[in-house]
Amino acid sequence: MRAKERIADTLKARLHELADRHAESSRIRIHRAISWLGRAEAETADPDARFVFLWIAFNAAYAHEFGEDVNARAQLHAFFEKALASDAHKRLAAVLFQQFSGPIRTLVENRFVFEPFWRALREHDSSDRWEIKFEQSKKIALQSIVGSETATVLSIVFDRLYVLRNQLIHGGATWNSGTNRAQVKDGANILIAIIPVVIGLMLDHPEVDFGTIQYPVVATA
Repeated sequence: MRAKERIADTLKARLHELADRHAESSRIRIHRAISWLGRAEAETADPDARFVFLWIAFNAAYAHEFGEDVNARAQLHAFFEKALASDAHKRLAAVLFQQFSGPIRTLVENRFVFEPFWRALREHDSSDRWEIKFEQSKKIALQSIVGSETATVLSIVFDRLYVLRNQLIHGGATWNSGTNRAQVKDGANILIAIIPVVIGLMLDHPEVDFGTIQYPVVATA
């Protein structure tokens, strides 16, 4: 029986076909993203590693050189603006809305990936301000799904995912911990659905400038 073809392999073949349409920086960006997506697809036994590999794939797709006045989250949101402007067939919306009843809704309703919750703990804030913000955020997410406001849903979802990313990348969580399994698995499921769509949009729109890559390939002697 033939093994199921990986999404990364399909995207890699498309990149090969469309390579001449893309600038070198774009080719490198997409190639790197696909390589990490392929590694994530191969990782089936370790949810933590799978999430980290997926985040690297996503980072490879969106990151570019930026000044000190632009932070990573602002760069991420600017990237999604460009992706959505290129998404005439609303592929990102389809992914988000199809998954809302599952991992996305679970993630949005999880306080442990809501930054104001952690800020309140760090600052010993015993008020209910973070809870009010949390309920507002969940309400906005639901209203945005009903209203097909893809940009808002993406913003809320990736704000949550960014907190999870920080927990793992900065050592704020234990590997294979039993206390954060739900958000890690949900986060990986969301990324594995969104990243191929994002890469596909980049492949289809070589005219869109996603910025200069931070680390270009440098020839060695």
